[in-house]
Amino acid sequence: MAVTILYERDADPSIIKDKKIAIIGYGSQGHAHALNLRDSGCDVRVGLREGSKSRAAAEEAGLKTMSIEDACEEADLIMVLVPDELQPKVYEEQIAPHLRAGDTLAFAHGFNVHYGYIVPPEDVNVIMCAPKGPGHIVRRQYQEGSGVPDLICVQQDATGDAWDVALAYAWGVGGTRSGVIKATFKEETEEDLFGEQAVLCGGVVELVKAGFETLVDAGYPPELAYFECYHEMKMIVDLMYESGIHFMNHSISNTAEYGEYYAGPKVINEQSRKAMKEILARIQDGTFATEFMDDCANGHKWLLEHRQAINDHEIEQVGANIRKMFTWLG
Repeated sequence: MAVTILYERDADPSIIKDKKIAIIGYGSQGHAHALNLRDSGCDVRVGLREGSKSRAAAEEAGLKTMSIEDACEEADLIMVLVPDELQPKVYEEQIAPHLRAGDTLAFAHGFNVHYGYIVPPEDVNVIMCAPKGPGHIVRRQYQEGSGVPDLICVQQDATGDAWDVALAYAWGVGGTRSGVIKATFKEETEEDLFGEQAVLCGGVVELVKAGFETLVDAGYPPELAYFECYHEMKMIVDLMYESGIHFMNHSISNTAEYGEYYAGPKVINEQSRKAMKEILARIQDGTFATEFMDDCANGHKWLLEHRQAINDHEIEQVGANIRKMFTWLG
């Protein structure tokens, strides 16, 4: 199905400029949204919990900061950018009591709304503006005059113009400079989780580790294995990002391209595709969401154990030493 890509000419900036915006949280996405909106001429305040370490950084950047409750009381558009696992409690205790009919509740990821951990009242708009990149890139590209593409979604249109509000918000953070695509909360949530788990984070990390371990176990120096399976990954992905797989194949040797067609399907094969379908099914039926939230309630025990395991992996120790020699990373 073809999608429509919207740009700056399609947005009405006056819609977002007429609103009082509260950004709840000042982390990776929070700082980018707040600063980009401020620089776009919007009325922004940042809501932070008491004792937040981010308050000094937000104030140093020239942003108005206040408690989450006060920010929500002032605002008629509230963008929730605290971590997924914290959102239900923050919403119930500090946001919901200050929602008024006609307000807009916004998210950058659909997790809590889609899985029912947050159920907004029927008389408010529920929208999403999801930049397809980490916060520091969203901010950097805005400052450079470009922007990160966004997805916009509407779960609930109480005022009749929620789509216009979402598009205007995307204009404010710079998304319409490169392009904005309409989607649903279900599509964004499930596709985003799948991409992270099967490809971008889970898949890539395990592929890199497996390649590294195969070479090291066969007696090759860890440093060479790092360069081959880890360091060069960025260069290949950059070529694909710039102009597609065909351009990457044009840029590499015939030997490498021949090996790609021969070996790739042996690594990513029917067993891999079956695993991907199982991963997607767990996302679609809510199993992943339940397990994730249960682990959060357990102090992130499972997550922290696995985080420590990857931190202790030989590839990370080798990589840390090699990167110290990269003068351009200073």
